[in-house]
Amino acid sequence: MAELTYRPWHAGDDQNLLQIWGDAEGPAVEQFRGELAPDADHDDTTGVVWRRCVVAEDQGIPVAAGVVYESMLHPERMWAYVEVARDHRRRGVGTELLRRLREAALLAPGGVRALRTKAGSGSTGEAFAGARGFAPLQRSRHVVVRPGTLKLPVFGDGSEEQGSQLVQDLATGSVELSDVVGRYYATVHAWDPPAPLSIGRAQQLFLSDASGAHGAVVLRAPAQSAFGAGVPAKKKGRLRAFAVSYASPIAAASQAGDDGEEPTEVFLGYNPELDSADARDAVRGLLALIAYQHPVVLEVDDSMDAVRAAVDPLLEAGLATQLGPDTLVLGD
Repeated sequence: MAELTYRPWHAGDDQNLLQIWGDAEGPAVEQFRGELAPDADHDDTTGVVWRRCVVAEDQGIPVAAGVVYESMLHPERMWAYVEVARDHRRRGVGTELLRRLREAALLAPGGVRALRTKAGSGSTGEAFAGARGFAPLQRSRHVVVRPGTLKLPVFGDGSEEQGSQLVQDLATGSVELSDVVGRYYATVHAWDPPAPLSIGRAQQLFLSDASGAHGAVVLRAPAQSAFGAGVPAKKKGRLRAFAVSYASPIAAASQAGDDGEEPTEVFLGYNPELDSADARDAVRGLLALIAYQHPVVLEVDDSMDAVRAAVDPLLEAGLATQLGPDTLVLGD
């Protein structure tokens, strides 16, 4: 094999490389392929992130590429990704690309040096990263919960009046919802701390039209009067759990139910002010409600204790289905 040459990304490289690489090895690879792009410098006014991309050529033909870029949401590490054509693997090409990416990262703004990547469990990407000093930071799974899997709980005293006070549809633009969603996200991502999430930023990321947010259901605690049990409460009870649905379709045709209905993507979480037992009870109750008539698919990280407590027993009993292998976030 002739000695390879290395250069920055050029327009048209994506088409040439996709022909050589073939189909993506899982969702993580597909996502990273979309990040392969020309070098860019950080620009707050346009939202452009710092990025460096390197391509390896064999006799003028692109055969491999790697990219490193900053994360605006999780600024303590930069994302890194390397992919090499199958017939050029195990020849040091990926290692050389990663070396060049690390070298480029030394010049990145903000002084961030640590890297992270994402790969399917058991994939070549996980093996490559592990052999080069990356260790698992987090595991994530996509799980489908079918209708009627969980028994529908009784909310409050079971009356329609109290049920409507405890379970409510909430506008995705709600300040209250945005606040809880932002604090929940920060709590379950303490392993890779996000940048400070204002209410507006949380709304933009998770609840705006651009995010694909379609609707939200919340579970509240019973309202309590500040003047004692004998005086009617004038304020709503605090928000305990939320479920945000997204309009984007889920590619899970093989996991459709008997009626062929595709599951709806749902972001399920809770108010981080709750204690562990209350959080688990709230999440389980809301999950039973939203999956009572229609299938839902949840992204479940190992750090989401209350969501795992509701979902893991269903997986063990064969009452829920995991889509594909685990996805791992690995960091150096």
